[in-house]
This record gives sequence, C-alpha cells and structure tokens, in this order.
Amino acid sequence: MSTLTDARPHDAEPASEAATLAKQKREFNKLQKRLRRQVGNAIIDYGMIQEGDKVMVCLSGGKDSYTMLEILRNLQRNAPVNFSLVAVNLDQKQPGFPEHVLPAYLDQLGVDYHILEKDTYSVVKEKTPEGKTTCALCSRLRRGSLYGFAEEIGATKIALGHHREDILETLFLNMFFGGSLKAMPPKLLSDDGKNIVIRPLAYCREADIAEFSRLMEFPIIPCNLCGSQPNLQRQVVKEMLAEWEAKHPGRLENMFKAVTNVAPSQLADRELFDFAGLEAKQARMQADRIDLFQEL
Repeated sequence: MSTLTDARPHDAEPASEAATLAKQKREFNKLQKRLRRQVGNAIIDYGMIQEGDKVMVCLSGGKDSYTMLEILRNLQRNAPVNFSLVAVNLDQKQPGFPEHVLPAYLDQLGVDYHILEKDTYSVVKEKTPEGKTTCALCSRLRRGSLYGFAEEIGATKIALGHHREDILETLFLNMFFGGSLKAMPPKLLSDDGKNIVIRPLAYCREADIAEFSRLMEFPIIPCNLCGSQPNLQRQVVKEMLAEWEAKHPGRLENMFKAVTNVAPSQLADRELFDFAGLEAKQARMQADRIDLFQEL
C-alpha cells in the first residue's frame, strides 16, 4: 500500500513542471508587454502612425522585422487610430534564399503581403571591389527598391526594423568613419519628399527582441550576403557597445537618452546654432534687463 511519503516525489514532479511553465508564461507576457509599451511610446512620441495610414512593414526574415510585424499587429487591435499593415519582402536573389518561408508564414498569419523580386545581389557582387564590405551599396539598392514599391501600392509609411542598438551603432560609425554626428532618426522624410520612414522599434533593446524572437519561434532567414563579411565595421562597433554595457550596465540607455536630448549650443555646428550672433543676443538681453528695471 502506498503511503503519503511514497506519493510525494510523483506529485512533486508535475507540480514543479507546471510552476516552471507558469513562470515562463509570466516572463513572456512581461517581455511582450514591455515591447508593446516601447513601440507604442515611440509611435506616440514621434507621431509615426496617423488615422488611415497604410504601413508597409519591410520584412527581411530576421528577428527584428518579425518582431516589428508581430508587435504592430498586436497594437493595431487596440490602437486609437485605424491603420492597415502590408508586409513586403525584397527577394534580392541571394543564392540559397528559401523563397517559400515568408509566404508560408504570412499565409498562416493571414497578413496581406507582397514579395518584390529584384536581383540586387548580382549588382552588389559585381560592383563591390574584392575585400570591401557590401553594406553601403546593398542598402542603397534595397532602399530604392522599397521606396519605389511603397509608392506603387499606396503605402503612406515605410516601417523598418531598426532598434536602439542599431541607432547607437550608426551614431558611432558616423563619428568614427564619417566625421558627422548623426544616427538613425525614429521618423524620416526621404530626400525626394515622397516617403516617410518610421522605426517603431527605436526604443527597444536588441536583447529583448532576440529573446522575443526565440520564444515566438520565428522562421529566421539568415543574410548570406553580408552576415559573415570580414572587416565589417558595424560588427566591431556592436562588440564595443556590448562590452561597455557588460562593464557598465545602463550605459547604452544613457547614450540613447543623449541622442534624444541634444543641446546645439554646446556643440560646434554653425548651421544649428548662431554662434556669430551671440554678441547681438547679449546686447538684446542687457537692454531687456534695463527696461525691466526701469518699469520696476
């Protein structure tokens, strides 16, 4: 006859498993809510999405764009404004690209989508000198194709999946190699004025996106064109930022806050601040003070 003592080990195992599953579910819900809150705040802060917008979600098959699409779909259900989503993938004809993956995934979700086929891969490989990175040319060609297609389908916004670390990496790349203090704005009007680009993941940490992608089991498609390039400066900067964050937790958060809290008078760009006019401003301020004293 079994005793209470005999039963405890058998009962404890299912209970422990249930507790673990419950904890995992709570952690997932917290992560999803955090991403939804951060995306929602970015949309509100920068006025990214307006009533009636048709948002073209650029879906590459990577963790960032999958997460962006999923969070936007979540927000769409309860958003105070009505907007539509259309996913667009640019098939750049990279060798071995699994063409079936994204259509199967999007069909399963019931998301409206287009697959845009452009052989930019051949152009990039032909035009890029041996030993040079392909990112700059690839980005220009991809951007041009997507911008043009957005006009064709009547999209009013183009959503890209850049996150907080992407923005900071671009900031340091421009400082180190471009001699300019600029990053990726959360919202951008294209040079020709035809397209508005938004980055809904601007406030999101890459680590959170990676974990969300893992838990959601997105069918990730690796980029065979640039992912393994040697001498890729963005990867070097990424490792530098990761090391800083590991040694000084919170540093990346402070650096991102700095990007949103710029004081032109404390820099040296003559186009942003009228340094030459400080004497005139000083004279006006002194005259204003004299007038105030006389009134008193």
